[in-house]
Amino acid sequence: MTEQEGTMSAVVVMVTTPSKEMGEAIAQALVKEQLAACVNLLPIHSIYTWEGEVNSEDEWQLLIKTDKAAFPALEKRICELHSYDVPEIIALPVVAGSQPYLQWIADQVKY
Repeated sequence: MTEQEGTMSAVVVMVTTPSKEMGEAIAQALVKEQLAACVNLLPIHSIYTWEGEVNSEDEWQLLIKTDKAAFPALEKRICELHSYDVPEIIALPVVAGSQPYLQWIADQVKY
């Protein structure tokens, strides 16, 4: 894999969950099913509009490291496991990174 290929295919997918337990369950499933190489969980506070009301909630942010080609299957699996009607599922490109780490992501993800 060339540096450009590895960099172009890696993405970080952001997902929020209402609880640490749900975040861990989603993370475990994605890694076990090889849809993600790694998932970090961070406590966050979100302010957002839902159904015309401004909400302020503690949530958990998942940072999912995966391959762009796995995104459709990853998105489908998150929707199956998530309790939100419209979960945040946003993929951000990795524009640069350690080649050994990018290769490790590529080696872990099977789609």
